[in-house]
Amino acid sequence: MAEDNKAEVTAGMRGASWDARLMQRPFEMVPYALGTADGQRTLGFLFSVTGKEKGVVCIMHPREIAITHYMVPAVLDAGWACWVQAPRSPGNDLRLEHEIALFDVAAGLNHLRAHGFEEIVLLGNSGGAGLYTFYNEQARSAPEQRIAKTPGGRSTRLAELQMPVPEGIVLLSPHPGQGRLLMVGLDPSVLDEQDAMSCDPALDPFSRANGFDADKGVGRYTPEFVAAYGQAQRARVERLDAQARRLLDAKGEARRRLKQGSATEQDRRVAAHAPIFQVWRTDADLRAWDPTLDPSDRKVGSLWGRNPFVSNWGSVGFARVVTPESWLSTWSGIASNASLERTAPAIVQPTLLIEYTGDQCTFPADIQAIRGQIGSIDLSFERIRGNHHGMALAEGERPGRELASEVVTRWLRERAGQFASAGR
Repeated sequence: MAEDNKAEVTAGMRGASWDARLMQRPFEMVPYALGTADGQRTLGFLFSVTGKEKGVVCIMHPREIAITHYMVPAVLDAGWACWVQAPRSPGNDLRLEHEIALFDVAAGLNHLRAHGFEEIVLLGNSGGAGLYTFYNEQARSAPEQRIAKTPGGRSTRLAELQMPVPEGIVLLSPHPGQGRLLMVGLDPSVLDEQDAMSCDPALDPFSRANGFDADKGVGRYTPEFVAAYGQAQRARVERLDAQARRLLDAKGEARRRLKQGSATEQDRRVAAHAPIFQVWRTDADLRAWDPTLDPSDRKVGSLWGRNPFVSNWGSVGFARVVTPESWLSTWSGIASNASLERTAPAIVQPTLLIEYTGDQCTFPADIQAIRGQIGSIDLSFERIRGNHHGMALAEGERPGRELASEVVTRWLRERAGQFASAGR
């Protein structure tokens, strides 16, 4: 296929780095190793130009670390400091529970408040949107009303956590949450979770019989197939949820017998065991291969590229290896608490929402849903040509990230000093 027709790989923070020329300026970057309230560690990097900024913009992703995120220069241009934070286990979401990840966010915001910042804006890019909107929703809840247990049954202790409330929110190419993203990307033709090759032909998204042309790498799916496919995707999530809960129930029963003094030798092993399982074929969103579904400026392909046989059956992909706890909290489109549908209504602060019109992860209907879910009456919305990380869609075209950076810089400049009164 022609080079300019290839979908660039933008999964995670791939392609989200700044243009180094934009940082050829006097600035200071100070790293901080922070302790969290639950005894873990997280890293943060504070960028500033004058060292006297009163406002700071935070950038964080639950799985990735993007120290050189392309929005850092835009934030500095606005006269704000920029805080880029790493999760406690960057690059590894094996045990990622979003409720516990909020302790990392809180450590960063408490540090920034102690540092003297009066205005904090959370910039959630891609999966960072789900993390930050979840944090904001819990921070704005009375401690006794915060989530007490993770979907896997672990005590969160969020009621005891000091959670500073941010003054503003920026959502940059957000998706509906990691679980919701995965649910529409799951291949529902999987018949046996232990067999990556098992397949129900009636639901196979990459068969010619169902509308996929392997030679062209493009699908054309009927409304009937799309409807059945969506129902089957939810059913697969339900099966995976049940599998995760069975593993947790077995471990819980063994632990109870251990505490009661009636445990067998096998119980001792099960009580200590941390189950891990694989989830195959997670890159099969029909919209990625059929551009007539929820049409936009996007190229054919997913966040992982143009070849679904590599991304759907390969070793690298979303939720490929999980624990029962991380599946239920992060990747289940049913059990996870970190969906924007649940958390966006709690956003009452001034908010900027930016859509890239060629996004191959968040489609137009997703953005319109998110826009309608946000609770703030002070909502600015911008549509800009670009792919998921604002790269140019055509040769010679100005990258969308440059236009988005200008929007963010202008929005921050116009509102500096006004967030505290507007967002409370």
